[in-house]
Amino acid sequence: MLTVLVFILSVYLYSLLSRRLEGTILTVPLVFTISGIMLVLVTPGLVRQGVSGVVGLILAEITYAIVIFNGATRVNLRDLRSPMHLSSRLLLLSLPLTILCGILAAVLVLPGLSLWEAGLLACMLASTDTGLADLVLRSPKVPARIREALNAESSLSDGLVVAFVMLFVSLIKAEATGIGVGFLRIVGQQIGFGIPLGALIGLTGGWLLGLARRRGWASVPGQQIAMITLVPLCWVLAKSLDTSPFIVAFAAGIAVRAGFREVSQETVEFSENQGRLLQMFAFYLFGTVAGPVLREFHLAPVLYALLSLTLVRMLPIAISMIGTRLSASSVLFMGWFGPRGLASIVLSLVVAGQQLQTAGAELVRLALFATVLLSVFAHGLSASAGIRLYARQIARLNADAPEFEAASDVPIA
Repeated sequence: MLTVLVFILSVYLYSLLSRRLEGTILTVPLVFTISGIMLVLVTPGLVRQGVSGVVGLILAEITYAIVIFNGATRVNLRDLRSPMHLSSRLLLLSLPLTILCGILAAVLVLPGLSLWEAGLLACMLASTDTGLADLVLRSPKVPARIREALNAESSLSDGLVVAFVMLFVSLIKAEATGIGVGFLRIVGQQIGFGIPLGALIGLTGGWLLGLARRRGWASVPGQQIAMITLVPLCWVLAKSLDTSPFIVAFAAGIAVRAGFREVSQETVEFSENQGRLLQMFAFYLFGTVAGPVLREFHLAPVLYALLSLTLVRMLPIAISMIGTRLSASSVLFMGWFGPRGLASIVLSLVVAGQQLQTAGAELVRLALFATVLLSVFAHGLSASAGIRLYARQIARLNADAPEFEAASDVPIA
């Protein structure tokens, strides 16, 4: 009861001060993570460890599904068709390289992990979080082309990494049980079945929404409610059919625009606003789980966290931007603002539910918690200053610099 009470009061107080807090270092992830940590540190005997149980996992999964769905509905897939587009480079080149670099870093600084465990950790930390980068994505000081690329990466990387996470989970299980075909079944069940199911939900739901809009059957609030209802529908059907609700939500978000071409900005924003409250809960939940773990941190997981947010992220970004003629300041800015947050938190809870009995499971958990905690604080505290510094750097560029080209698909040297 105390856990719920503190969360409600935190939401109420933050909402009262929301306008004053806009643009400050007190971001939603930072405030609610600290609230959760302080709760378990101040009243350790009153907060039960079961806070991250079944109800918490369900809410966290639905939250993540909403984020994936909303991100997929916002992205213009036509821009991704060009292999030279910044978004394509971030998703098709930088993301795989980030996973590979994350595996290499885990093998080097976390020697207690197997190769599959290193791959699992790298995949859970490969996706970026729009919530932690919200100030960057909304700032007019950041060129629209850079904001669009980071937004597309954050929106689509969530759905892309889920399949790889489940793949490494199946490989770990196959190694433990000696059944070598387990991962093939997982791939077929999660991807081969999840994508068609999500596409069917999105196309059908979108078509019905479009029909109701054209015939004047549904009001704007009704369209908004119907739109967000598609997400729990994805979750329930996916769970019933034993496939990934995240892959289903990802496919549904992409497909819904095909069926509902008249989807309005107000409809998407309503879905995002409803998901924002759940995101607050997810970071609060993370704080209550991570708080007791703070005393268990040691050099190895902290070192991995530092590498994950710097070299593991920045080197792939630098490689993927070769040939774009972007300035070093832009490449560095994009490399730094790749925060880890909601995706990593929820995926860690999902993996924990798999009950993997491996020697390195605890080390994976510590490294992931250390990385997300460091990201919440480092990116939250550096967002405003980073934007100001970046704005001063690009102000020195010529007007025809690549940073200032149109945010749509443009030819790149």
